[in-house]
Amino acid sequence: MGETLYSSTYHPDPKSALDVLAFVLTPVAAFSTDPDEIEAVTEILGAAKAEAIERWQLLRDESRQQ
Repeated sequence: MGETLYSSTYHPDPKSALDVLAFVLTPVAAFSTDPDEIEAVTEILGAAKAEAIERWQLLRDESRQQ
């Protein structure tokens, strides 16, 4: 079975390295192409991507300890 590339009902799994990587590597243009918004979107996404990585690492470490 292949990976789901797009689905409007798709919910990324914060425990999945593949899901986190896909989010982190998604370019800002996928979220906004409006020149007036791009700077704000870039800033917000930067924080969200960093948080996604931190959560994934925390969840990975917790599962290793169990």
